[in-house]
Amino acid sequence: MNQNSSSTENWITVKEINNNVIVLDNKKLVSGIKVLPKNIFIMDELSQNRVIDELRKFYNQIDFEFWLIVADRPTNIDLYVSQLELQLNNVSRPAIRKLIIDDIAKADGFVQNDVVDTEYFVLFKADTQEEITKNVRGLISNLAQSGLIGAQVSNEDLRMLLDNFLNDGKTFTERTVTTE
Repeated sequence: MNQNSSSTENWITVKEINNNVIVLDNKKLVSGIKVLPKNIFIMDELSQNRVIDELRKFYNQIDFEFWLIVADRPTNIDLYVSQLELQLNNVSRPAIRKLIIDDIAKADGFVQNDVVDTEYFVLFKADTQEEITKNVRGLISNLAQSGLIGAQVSNEDLRMLLDNFLNDGKTFTERTVTTE
């Protein structure tokens, strides 16, 4: 392997991503949870404060090193637009057709303006798969007490995070390049 190459494989210790875990060259494992977002700003003040207090407790209960990561992922609304187009083909009333056409135009505006979904992750290192399972279960359970939903990260989530932070959000299917 050319050590002067600008591919991430030459300087980052990721060996593989498999079974929702990043396996590092030193055999350490990285995994975590993805937290479904919740807009607390549409809640009343008492409910907002309750969620914030519960999140504070959640973070204080974590007894291992972790990373809180916020990442943007391009929003894919292709399925939604396809469904609108199917509806448009099946509607004859002008008022409803206009509403559907307006929604399609609005969706095109989102795509042209690179609208993204913001996703939240809690990642950690571990030595064994058992430790990952224990930590993931604990995080999901404690997070639920805050009224939030978490799920273990997927291989796709982990690849997206690496691409976001190492490759300026670009997905590469062969060697992962960080510079041109």
